[in-house]
Amino acid sequence: MVPAFLHRTIAALMNQRRRRSLHQQVAIAAPLVLVASMLLGAFLVMVAEHGAAHANLTSYGDSLWWTVETATTVGYGEFYPVTFWGRVVAVVVMVVGITTFGAITAAIAAWFVGREQRRQRAVTQAEHAMRELRDRFDRLEGML
Repeated sequence: MVPAFLHRTIAALMNQRRRRSLHQQVAIAAPLVLVASMLLGAFLVMVAEHGAAHANLTSYGDSLWWTVETATTVGYGEFYPVTFWGRVVAVVVMVVGITTFGAITAAIAAWFVGREQRRQRAVTQAEHAMRELRDRFDRLEGML
């Protein structure tokens, strides 16, 4: 029962994915990737920093706050990794955060641009139709 349900769910998601535009897919997937990387990064940096001298990322709550700061590039500076592997996790969290926020920003910009292009096309089509009507009326007037 579970494999069939899982198969149908994946198939439904794949079909739904095809109907969404690229910017919609990015706007949905990017925050999920960001949240997953922050949750995993918080855990990994906590493990990497456990027992290190002068470590200040020893609880999951502090580590999670640090990943949010790092991914959003705020970086207040009260928490930071002191071990090599903690800094490797920091680099990954930074790259994922910067990339994700860039992708989300691009998706929102693409949505606005697409909306304006559709509006412009509608205005252009309406202007073209009005010109055609004016030309027809001019011809009819000429016939009278």
